[in-house]
Amino acid sequence: MMPADNHTFFAPVTYILTGIPGTEESHVWISIPFCLMYIATLFGNCLLLFIILTERSLHEPMYLFVSMLAAADLLLSTTAVPTMLAVFWFGAGEISFAACLTQMFFIHVSFLAESAIILAMAFDRYVAICDPLRYTMILTKSVIGKLGLAIVTRSFCFNFPVIFLVKQLKFCRTNLLPHIYCEYMAIVRLACDDITVSIWYGLATAILVIGLDAVLIALSYGLILRAVFQLPSNDARLKAIRTCSSHLCVILMFYTPVFFLIFARRFGHIIPGYILILLANLCVLIPPMLNPIVYGLKTKEILKRVINVFLDSQSQCV
Repeated sequence: MMPADNHTFFAPVTYILTGIPGTEESHVWISIPFCLMYIATLFGNCLLLFIILTERSLHEPMYLFVSMLAAADLLLSTTAVPTMLAVFWFGAGEISFAACLTQMFFIHVSFLAESAIILAMAFDRYVAICDPLRYTMILTKSVIGKLGLAIVTRSFCFNFPVIFLVKQLKFCRTNLLPHIYCEYMAIVRLACDDITVSIWYGLATAILVIGLDAVLIALSYGLILRAVFQLPSNDARLKAIRTCSSHLCVILMFYTPVFFLIFARRFGHIIPGYILILLANLCVLIPPMLNPIVYGLKTKEILKRVINVFLDSQSQCV
């Protein structure tokens, strides 16, 4: 790295989001699926929240965790996607330094919150299957409220240092940000001084927080499977597995692109930059869009209520 004396440092007032490098001519076409996925995300998660909040029979631990996940999905997608579409449609990539840090902060907060909520849902399934008689005594509304507070607190605490790490960096190359939203590593790599601490903090957060969540989820499902195989009949085993099917789909949809992105960045020198950006986009687009679909189709109580909502709306139109 060049010595600092050879650079003119500056504090960036604004960043210019350039979009996905190498795909400029296709930005309009790329924006179409992004826009459709965002519309589906807004509609699906808002409908899910409406149904759970208005239907008293769904005020149970599992559905309360589903509503938390829907809220995190809305925050994640709404923080990132409008900026993406503005860059794609209007070339409006200029964003102030403060707004960029705010966007980056809330994207990472909602992302870590989703991981923690998925872990809490794994605990919910563990109690429901391994200790069903004490389910309502263990997962009371007070306990769920404390878990929700712990999830938010953990997400904020791990992301506050990110703001200070970025603010203390010295920038000298350019304020052109080769991305379609303000992403931590994309900002850090614009700095001229030593970014070792920033890189290691980002990597440590991914491994210690998201990695630990994934390990605990795997452990809970190991205990669940052991309890399932001890059930006396095949019907009981299938019923127990079906109660976990929605959550297992959510786990795969969330962690698969995340870990693929982590490993892809580890070998970033041999993977084109636009591939890494597209992977980062999938992490904020795919899970928020598919989560309400999975729970809407695989959870009969929610599916029944969704059908009733549409039937009621049709009858009012007639």
